[in-house]
Amino acid sequence: MSLKDAATAVRENAHVPYSNFKVGAALRGASGAVYVGCNVENVAYPEGTCAEAGAIAAMVAAGETVITEAYVIAGSPMPVSPCGGCRQKLAEFAGADVPVTMATTSGIEQKTTVGALLPGVFNTEHMSL
Repeated sequence: MSLKDAATAVRENAHVPYSNFKVGAALRGASGAVYVGCNVENVAYPEGTCAEAGAIAAMVAAGETVITEAYVIAGSPMPVSPCGGCRQKLAEFAGADVPVTMATTSGIEQKTTVGALLPGVFNTEHMSL
């Protein structure tokens, strides 16, 4: 299954009773396996989970820690980029050159990289003593 197909399919499982804004994400791990996630809202709004975070959690739970490609899809007029927190989460497991495709359900795609999404990434170099 392609990342596009996987993200499109999982998007339908999103739990979005408050915003009705479904998002699906699919990641390819270094092994070639595909991991998916969808957004899950909570009535205590900031306690929800983004689709990218869900896919990353599924990947880590399966024992992988390297993302080689990401795809995010939403039902919006233009491609939606990952939020700031998810950009940092992607950067934790993906190199700056890892491709990220942002898409709409109507077929518009925008391609970028993790590094372009988060040029000022906070990483372990900031933590050296």
